[in-house]
Amino acid sequence: MRFKVFKNTVLLFVLIAISCGNQVKQEVLSSKLEKQSSNEIFNKVQYYKSIIVGANRTEQYLSLLQGKRVGVVANQTSVIFKEIAVVSETSKNEVSYTHLVDSLLNLDIDIKKVFSPEHGFRGNADAGELVKDGKDTKTDLPILSLHGKHKKPTNAKLKGLDIMIFDIQDVGIRFYTYISTLHYVMEACAENNIPLLILDRPNPNGSYIDGPVLEKEYSSFLGMHSIPLVHGMTIGEYAKMINGEAWLNNGMTCNITIVEMRNYNHDSTYSLPIRPSPNLPNDKAIILYPSLGLLEGTNINAGRGTEFQFQRYGAPFLDKNHYQFSYTPVANFGAKYPKHKDEVCYGVDLSSIKADRRFTLKYIMDAYNNATDKSKVFNTANFTKHAGTTKLQQQIESGLSEAEIRESWQDGLDAYKKMRKGYLIYD
Repeated sequence: MRFKVFKNTVLLFVLIAISCGNQVKQEVLSSKLEKQSSNEIFNKVQYYKSIIVGANRTEQYLSLLQGKRVGVVANQTSVIFKEIAVVSETSKNEVSYTHLVDSLLNLDIDIKKVFSPEHGFRGNADAGELVKDGKDTKTDLPILSLHGKHKKPTNAKLKGLDIMIFDIQDVGIRFYTYISTLHYVMEACAENNIPLLILDRPNPNGSYIDGPVLEKEYSSFLGMHSIPLVHGMTIGEYAKMINGEAWLNNGMTCNITIVEMRNYNHDSTYSLPIRPSPNLPNDKAIILYPSLGLLEGTNINAGRGTEFQFQRYGAPFLDKNHYQFSYTPVANFGAKYPKHKDEVCYGVDLSSIKADRRFTLKYIMDAYNNATDKSKVFNTANFTKHAGTTKLQQQIESGLSEAEIRESWQDGLDAYKKMRKGYLIYD
């Protein structure tokens, strides 16, 4: 790997020299460049434009792990990429990788335990399904669940560890539970004086902030802190906020080290090479998730039980005379018991639209306004957990426009944006 990086570095300087018009160097090196295809040159230069995730920057953190007994909070997204490729919506390069745990074991790092969040270590459990303790068949390492009875690591489970690693791909939405897992891991590490190493990854919805700010009385595992529905932070930045705002129990502070990404900013587009959970299969689902994720707190199906999760919505009680599209959810990977299983659902197909990176209420408002029985739409307690407030359901039911509802969020969003500035790592 070091040799490849060396070659890439040399090539980058070659191209810079050419672009600067250095005629002498251009003539000397032109024959070397001619031996390489234009595609090869392009790909090597793109190495330096690509986002390099924290896990890949092993030179920044291996020395912190050597001679230590290590615990890892990880899932299927916790990987080290073998080749740094351009990963964007317009470039679907095949990306090869090894799991972080496998890579560290190969580097003689003494991993003792792996802690798994919602969906499990290999990412194949349904949303909300309890994840059990077990053993990884590949490495024989114990797998300890953080989604079930103990969402926070117990003192007994942390015993014998010198350091913890947190490396999970997030999607930047408050009710996506990996940031709640981060909170509990930080709290447990603080209580046991165990330092936490955070390997940062991009937020694919990190270019904007939107939605209602959670009201403290509605805190739950679907939202623990007073942040907007779309929070606009990476895992590393969010960890800094948890510490800085004294959100841990008794105002404790966790000893964190963040391995930052290279070449990332909050306007970066990033196509996740591995689905972060079973029902977010592609870029479109991830972009639509902030808006359609609210439907998880209703009785409307958001595509679970189909191959187009979070790219459609419908229910048997939506007006079949209004909608031209229908589908039938069935049990499948990631959805053993989808809403309205084996029932015809009438609604909207979004799989072919151009999805914009923004949060909108138009889908949930459309479904509510076209329900033949509006009393069937909301599962009130669950919706409040997703929205972080009781007001949103009341506003939708009272017929307020989206613009009027948005206006009610503005003060909370302004205050959050001001607070957020102090914790940003990336522009």
